[in-house]
Amino acid sequence: QMQLVESGGGLVQPGGSLRLSCAASGSIFSSVVMGWYRQAPGKERELVATITSGGTTMYLGSVKGRFTISRDNAKNTVYLQMNSLKPEDTAVYYCNAAELLRRAPWGQGTQVTVSS
Repeated sequence: QMQLVESGGGLVQPGGSLRLSCAASGSIFSSVVMGWYRQAPGKERELVATITSGGTTMYLGSVKGRFTISRDNAKNTVYLQMNSLKPEDTAVYYCNAAELLRRAPWGQGTQVTVSS
């Protein structure tokens, strides 16, 4: 089972950029469809982006064109490049398997705050 550690969050002004990283332990990482999720205060966790082992990506409509998910299977790491950030992107961001049966325990997440 994977263990996940997210990093890279912070406070950024609207229009700014951040790059999130998620380091995963475990030998199954390279075969798992990975996703970035986020949870804003008072809201349910939502899936933001996914990437297959081969690099095929999908995005939530509200982030398409602004966020880019990528992965380095050799480093067991998945990334989320976030550009043109908006206040509504403020949330705790998590990574995990996109497939329920592959889901690992949730990590601590990384806080992203977009505010002037």
